[in-house]
Amino acid sequence: MKLPELKIGNLVAKLPIIQGGMAVRISTAPLAAAVADEGGIGLIAATGMSVEELISEIRQARNLTDGIIGINIMFAFAEFANLVKAALKEGIDLIVSGAGFSRDMFQWGEEAGVPIVPIVSTAKFAKLAEKLGAAALIVEGKEAGGHLGTDRPMKEIVPEVKEAVSIPVIAAGGIIDGADIVDAFRLGADGVQMGTRFAASEESNASQEFKDLYLKSGHEQVVLINSPVGLPGRALHNEFSQKIISDLVPGPKKCISCLKKCSNRFCILDALNNAQIGNLLEGLVFSGENVGKIKEILPVKEIFHRLKEEVNAIPL
Repeated sequence: MKLPELKIGNLVAKLPIIQGGMAVRISTAPLAAAVADEGGIGLIAATGMSVEELISEIRQARNLTDGIIGINIMFAFAEFANLVKAALKEGIDLIVSGAGFSRDMFQWGEEAGVPIVPIVSTAKFAKLAEKLGAAALIVEGKEAGGHLGTDRPMKEIVPEVKEAVSIPVIAAGGIIDGADIVDAFRLGADGVQMGTRFAASEESNASQEFKDLYLKSGHEQVVLINSPVGLPGRALHNEFSQKIISDLVPGPKKCISCLKKCSNRFCILDALNNAQIGNLLEGLVFSGENVGKIKEILPVKEIFHRLKEEVNAIPL
């Protein structure tokens, strides 16, 4: 199979691969730029950043590549509107919204001429997003890492969404290698989003401890936790995730109200920040279900080389 281009609004990616926007600070400018340089779409994870930090990351990415750069941001984040507007002002190419969406953001995108791409997990929300002005949809199944909107597999949801809408559908959740990409296209997808595979890249801003846990983990180490966001989260088993599951993590010592709504069971921002810097004793490592397929930390260029080889060897 030869990988086709991916068209989203006025954007044309040479390869139909979007790198997942993994927060907090896993997906920063070097990773997004490396993916964009290979013909995919690179995303900076804006959730957890200040406006000033996001602007700096966008400008750094622009200095590194002429490719397509977007941001991914959780709708549940309190600074959602300010970060989206700052990114649009900086001339970002694409906005991906996770954990919900609003009518306003589609209007902001239309005014700026920037495609808005929500992450959805049902045909119902896919149709609503298209009606409001979505340029494309990322359809995420239960196999994905991080916060989840469904307990259903991607292979069930993608065909339903594809039938319900006329805009591009990007499959997400559990996609690690070329065979997974081909499977997604067989379901009718127009592209794929890959997070976990790129978190385990040299350009990823994750700590070495974070990446090492990826290499040590198989399917049996993947767990579900209840996040203060109000959604389940897929992560890797370690001492901290076990404390969350056992309800032994203390509440926040100091709350900065980073979320629009929060249960305050523990601080998700602190937990993700700790993992990013390598403090796994107090850190939560988000990961997709198929992390066990990853055996090496590779440069983005080599990841793309292998993906294309694997895809080309499989008939559609």
